[in-house]
Amino acid sequence: MVTARAGSPGTIVVVEDDPHIADLVGLYLRADGFRVLLASDAVRGLELVGQERPRLVILDIGLPGPMDGLDACRQLRSASDVPVLILTARHDEIDRVLGLELGADDYVTKPFSPRELVARVKAILRRSTGSARAAPEILVVGGVEIDTGRREVRVDSQVVALATREFDLLAHLASHAGLALSRRQLLDGVWGPGWYGDDRTVDVHIRQLRKKLGDSLPLATVWGVGYRLG
Repeated sequence: MVTARAGSPGTIVVVEDDPHIADLVGLYLRADGFRVLLASDAVRGLELVGQERPRLVILDIGLPGPMDGLDACRQLRSASDVPVLILTARHDEIDRVLGLELGADDYVTKPFSPRELVARVKAILRRSTGSARAAPEILVVGGVEIDTGRREVRVDSQVVALATREFDLLAHLASHAGLALSRRQLLDGVWGPGWYGDDRTVDVHIRQLRKKLGDSLPLATVWGVGYRLG
């Protein structure tokens, strides 16, 4: 296995079947010091993730072959918490929603600016690094226990698997328990103030938290405002 050189920001696996897009993304990421590995189909992409343990995966939804990007995202999330950034066509809102529900951390729609994509990648990595360095604590809200050091969520002593962004959103809500937070406040606090995607991204992740944690999670919708935990 080839490892990233000292001082490198790490390895990124790009799974994209359009060679022009793949080469362009690779060019811009390498210019920022990343080691980039390219795959043109989901099977090869998953192989590279297993072999190389990248810091992040960029995954096109519309991949050829028996496994598309959504299938690959589902398989990735079942075995790993590696951050995933999905690429979608601008009109495929259903794919964006499904990707987020499957555990993708962010999305970029085609056509896109390579500089925007690199900025999104850096923002995701900053958040994951910041979470890892934060002082560990255990937050308890309702029947849910959130261990920020281990990045684990437990209900009745059983670990519940959450995607990276789902965990970050839950931890942010828990750290502001009792307060009604707007979608924009949640986007700024979890996705970062530079994130300018659709506010409905919050709603998708809220639905996933409710689905996975059930009645143990005292998460209320505050109509006209946003959401309140506790």
